[in-house]
Amino acid sequence: MVDADQTFVIVGGGLAGAKAAETLRTEGFSGRVILICDERDHPYERPPLSKGYLLGKEERDSVFVHEPAWYARNDVELHLGQTVVAIDRAAKTVHYGDDGTLVHYDKLLLAPGAEPRRLEIPGTGLAGVHHLRRLAHAERLKGVLAHLGRDNGHLVIAGAGWIGLEVAAAAREYGAEVTVVEPEPTPLHGVLGPELGGLFAELHSEHGVRFHFGARLTEIVGQDGMVLAVRTDDGEEHPCHDVLAAIGAAPRTALAEAAGLETADRAHGGGIAVDDRLRTSDPDIYAAGDAVSFPHPLFGTRLRVEHWANALNGGPAAARAMLGRDVAYDRVPYFFSDQYDLGMEHSGWAPPGAYDEVVIRGDAGKREFIAFWVKEGRVLAGMNVNVWDVTETVQQLIRAKAPVDTEALADPHVPLESLVP
Repeated sequence: MVDADQTFVIVGGGLAGAKAAETLRTEGFSGRVILICDERDHPYERPPLSKGYLLGKEERDSVFVHEPAWYARNDVELHLGQTVVAIDRAAKTVHYGDDGTLVHYDKLLLAPGAEPRRLEIPGTGLAGVHHLRRLAHAERLKGVLAHLGRDNGHLVIAGAGWIGLEVAAAAREYGAEVTVVEPEPTPLHGVLGPELGGLFAELHSEHGVRFHFGARLTEIVGQDGMVLAVRTDDGEEHPCHDVLAAIGAAPRTALAEAAGLETADRAHGGGIAVDDRLRTSDPDIYAAGDAVSFPHPLFGTRLRVEHWANALNGGPAAARAMLGRDVAYDRVPYFFSDQYDLGMEHSGWAPPGAYDEVVIRGDAGKREFIAFWVKEGRVLAGMNVNVWDVTETVQQLIRAKAPVDTEALADPHVPLESLVP
């Protein structure tokens, strides 16, 4: 039974944490809500950092989850720029800040997010080496891209994942020269496989991006603290002025591990292990967002999903579970991307090796199509490219877990809704 005497603490001021706080209040929780965030900015959404805000098409204030006054108005105690240093599960307390301020909790939600993986090579301390995860990173990178564009400067991006490609597109729109170094044979290889990864290579090549596949950075060369070039493990050297490390993100699990909470193995992406109610191995501690590994009934495995929709939906689901509501978190993984004139949405989970074939519905040459990753006739994932208002149907096909006629699936004249059992 939840009552006004209880205190719920949320650690992490990203989208998941902010939406959890909102949900606690909209669901009628009248107790104390404390939100502790190690960033000095109010909770914000991350997609604009590599899209609209980075391009200068969206204002800074547009990234925030709530206006600053919302927190006081809804009696959410917000502690910005404060790091939680320890959790005492026996005493049910968290310690945060430089002075080790202690606060008691009845329920605790961990939403610490993820950190960009670092390049462990010489030269990463140079001034022109960047990461993109936080608002401060985006503000800095925005100025760098504008400067490179004005001066015909050169940016090297390590990694051809979503962040790397979105920044490449932004850099080209600013007018900067761009080279992307990627160890796999295509962009997005681990997400889309070779069949669709090549499409993104063609898209970016048409816009002047140069790719160097099958290679990794081994050194960033500099002088007087500034970047001059990068070297790769196949002996190549690329002169440049700035470097972006976009080689993925690692879940922030140190706090949970120090508290003795279970974590998932690396084969499942690591992360804080939770059950289908987003509850950790401690029944009074929940977790949501990028740092969480949860069992997904559709795919029969644990998943760690680093995308916006997981934070948007996971935070509220965890909040409802904390309130004792009947929760089973089984959202179909979803993300979106915008690069040049290509917009796409992806639903599901189908890493290389998990599917038999990719079925294309529409015209891939014109980049107006839906791709389906299929195993034994069942749709595991779908990606709509410059085709809209189909996400719900695609997710219904995934949820059905039933074989479909792949010829009908590929035929644009057959209504997609008719294929849902």
